[in-house]
Amino acid sequence: MSDFMSNGWSVAIMAVTVVSILWCFWVAMTLASRKAPRTADGSVDTTGHVWDGDLAELNNPLPRWWLYLFLITCVFALIYLWLYPGLGSFGGQLSWSQAGQYEREMQAAREKYDPLFEQYQKQDIAALAGDQKVVAMGERLYLTYCVQCHGSDARGSTGFPNLTDKDWLGDGTPAHIQNTILNGRMGVMPPMAAAIGSPEAVDQVAHYVISLSGGAHDAFKAQAGKDKFAACAACHGPEGKGNPALGAPNLTDKIWLHGGGVTQVTSAINKGFQNRMPAFGGLLGEGKAHVLAAYVWSLSAGGK
Repeated sequence: MSDFMSNGWSVAIMAVTVVSILWCFWVAMTLASRKAPRTADGSVDTTGHVWDGDLAELNNPLPRWWLYLFLITCVFALIYLWLYPGLGSFGGQLSWSQAGQYEREMQAAREKYDPLFEQYQKQDIAALAGDQKVVAMGERLYLTYCVQCHGSDARGSTGFPNLTDKDWLGDGTPAHIQNTILNGRMGVMPPMAAAIGSPEAVDQVAHYVISLSGGAHDAFKAQAGKDKFAACAACHGPEGKGNPALGAPNLTDKIWLHGGGVTQVTSAINKGFQNRMPAFGGLLGEGKAHVLAAYVWSLSAGGK
């Protein structure tokens, strides 16, 4: 039942459980043999509780059907604990477990659905994105595995990319999307404050970065930060258009993963980022990842 339980605790739990059930059984049997006490005139005696002078509680034993239910419950408990986990570390005669049942059900599902996913895996992802049946299957996979981060509408949130636009840190091809699903991604931007210089210089670079996409900025600070942006050009390029090979985003569009205000950009420069998308290859496998990639591809310009 439990792998972390010591033998001492296991024996103690088994003893307390069995003794408690046997004690309940003994109480029920004792009550079953008890007769209702009678007064001298032959009427049933009372418990002594009287209300309103004439309403008394009789001292009758429990009805037989009620006692039999107690006895049946005790017998059922002993049989159940013998067959199934419940007594300390004893796994039961049937060797049943939640994990085992889960694996059997998953194996049955794999045998049923894997041939279908293997069939789709042989087809091009872009072509599958136009098949509404496949898209519906991919949507169900998305709602199971992806919605927690990217949202129910796939538009993401701060720190989690929007999957419905045309902005991709990679090349955005179906193969790239599938590879990302299978193997995950690491997104790292190191803190750049030391390379840029003083807090004033960081503020100037932040205004310059915002100016690249036409956001609200201080023109004088942006002009002063232009030359200092050279420290960022190694990844984002001299014009700030990014580098897909490095996963460095384009700073000239109006898409901001972590916010495009002065405060957010300054924080990004000072503290950097370390984002991680986990790999889902172990959970999904090639076939399901193929169908899920078709759904994600259909959300942007690829499939519609």
